[in-house]
Amino acid sequence: MRAGTSHTAFVDTTTADAPGVRFFTSTGELPNCGHGTIAAQAVLLDRSGAMEHHGRQRSGGRTFATTAIRRHNGIEVWFDQGVIALSDHADATGGGIIAALGLERADIAADLRVASPGRPRLLVPVRDRRTLLSMRPAFDRLATECRLLGYLGCFTYALPPTARTGAARMFAPAIGVDEDIANANSVGCLAAHLLDTSGNNAIESTRATRIKAHHRSSPARHTAQTASSPESVEWSTSARRSTTAHLRAPAASTHD
Repeated sequence: MRAGTSHTAFVDTTTADAPGVRFFTSTGELPNCGHGTIAAQAVLLDRSGAMEHHGRQRSGGRTFATTAIRRHNGIEVWFDQGVIALSDHADATGGGIIAALGLERADIAADLRVASPGRPRLLVPVRDRRTLLSMRPAFDRLATECRLLGYLGCFTYALPPTARTGAARMFAPAIGVDEDIANANSVGCLAAHLLDTSGNNAIESTRATRIKAHHRSSPARHTAQTASSPESVEWSTSARRSTTAHLRAPAASTHD
């Protein structure tokens, strides 16, 4: 059976207190999936007929808190994303990936960084939104480079120097998803990186995505609010409808 989706979430509701959810792409299973969790919890609330539900979910060896709330324009879902591990050793191995993304070193705005909420991905800052939107990666080459380095994919982003809103695109051909429509976990990774490097307590980013078979952008909004401590970066994630994700972070630690 072909579903025509980049990811699939399988929900086991035999344990009502904490349903188990597993995530798959065409290449295999993922330990966690932000927008898959949001979709699963939205469907469970919709089928229950309730207005609001506070519960838990089991995925990737974790059991974490979830909240789903009906709003006038859809269902809002919050969940605990968990600890995000950050690494500063990406630049030495990023050259092949930069080329596979269709970029040159002059297009890179700052140091690359690896962030992992369970599966590592490379955070790639580019100099401006125009560079971001004009990217045309060589997906086969990018998949090979990511597999060699153990990355799920690349989250490329542009942050205007004077604005609080940026843009980003997620490429993950190594797991069978050339360009992801939404990636809440990677937005959380970016927010963790920005919190770690800037100390800001509120970060907002807008993801620019291309609709399949069209050469135009369809933005989806993600918001991150953070609080820091000397030893912690931990995130909760939410979304309303299929195009909106919000990330809110109390403190936690940056370890593997």
